Parts: sequence; structure tokens; C-alpha cells
Amino acid sequence: MLYSGCVRVPAAALEEPRRAGANDFWRSTIALDKRSAKSFIRINEKIRAREIRVIDENGEQLGILAPFEALKIARERSLDLVEVSPNAVPPVCRIQDYGRFLYEKEKSERAAKKKQKIIVVKEVKFSVTVDEHDYQTKKNQAVKFLAGGDKVKASLRFRGRQMAHRDLGYNIINRLIQDIGDNGIVEFMPRMEGTILHAILAPSKKQEAPKPKAAAPEAAAPAQQAQ
Repeated sequence: MLYSGCVRVPAAALEEPRRAGANDFWRSTIALDKRSAKSFIRINEKIRAREIRVIDENGEQLGILAPFEALKIARERSLDLVEVSPNAVPPVCRIQDYGRFLYEKEKSERAAKKKQKIIVVKEVKFSVTVDEHDYQTKKNQAVKFLAGGDKVKASLRFRGRQMAHRDLGYNIINRLIQDIGDNGIVEFMPRMEGTILHAILAPSKKQEAPKPKAAAPEAAAPAQQAQ
């Protein structure tokens, strides 16, 4: 067929600019969200409450004021009005340096994150036919993991006809629990899941060693007799 005054364009070619535009839109939206991640903290003119409880930069309460009155006081002191407790009735706002407020907030969050301890579960695998040397090696690994503050998953897989001798697997895992002793506590007793027998051990809470008592001062040496 002949087309006069027009050119046939594939539909896919028309969709590409739309997709590109949509991708650019979402990229710009994500970037905007990252820049405005702290926008939930209302400051200055963004505070919408009719009245607020105001605390100044020295921690003294100025009472309940209208936002424009509190903002006027903050401007006179070259500071910002920051809403620190929006869910209170009325909301609580503090007169302070907003930049320093964000710095202190991020600093406290980083400190709290460092204090968080990540517990890792490390697996030690056994078999029904494990020999003594291999058993001792894996037991020592489990003790090392527990001493480092990690949990240990002791697992044993039954293969084929070994499922008819589950008691052998239970004997190995129970022996491991007994050999570890005070180095760990059993969080989950041995149990079957499919063809795998496993138990979970956690580090034991070690009591702090008593601090050595300070040594008593040595008695003063007797004075030398006068010659």
C-alpha cells in the first residue's frame, strides 16, 4: 500500500521516548526523596500548629505561644524554631541551630548503630560416619565460634539408608552438646527437618571475673638504729 503525506512509524519507536521520559521522572523523584529525607522535621514557617510549647536554647520553657511569636524570638537570637515533639499536645518546639540539631541527631544515631550487635549463625556440618579427628576439629570450630559471640548450628544430614539409623545422628549431636559444656547454651534441642538433624547453640553469658583487690601498702621499714 502507498501512503501519501505520511510515514509509517513502528509503535515501538514511539514507546521508547515515553519510557525514557518515565525513567527520567522516576530518577528525579528518587533523588528528590533522598534530598528531602529530613523534610518530616518541621522548622520555622513549616510549623502548622495553632499553638506550641516553646523551649529556648538554654532548656528553659517559654510557655505556650503562637508559632509566629516563637519564630520571632528565634529570629532575634539568630536561631531556628524546630518541632522536636510533633505528637505532643500542644507540639513541643525548641529554639536552636537547626544545622547543629541535625548533626547531633545523626551523631547519636551512628553511636546507637555501633552499639547494635549483629548475631551471626555459623554452621558446623557432621555426618553419621564422622571419624574422631574430624569430630574434634568441628567441635573446636564450634567452641571458637561461640567464644566469638556467634551462634552455632550443628547439622547432620542422613543419606539413603542412614535414615534407618537416626539414633547414631542423635548420639553425635548430643555428644557435641555435652562436650561444649559451659561454652554455650542449647537454644534449640536436636530435631529433624526432612533428612537433616540440627541443633542451635548460643554463647553462654560469662560472669565477669572479680577485680583483684588492691594490694595493701607495705609496712614501713623500721628506722635504722642510731650508731
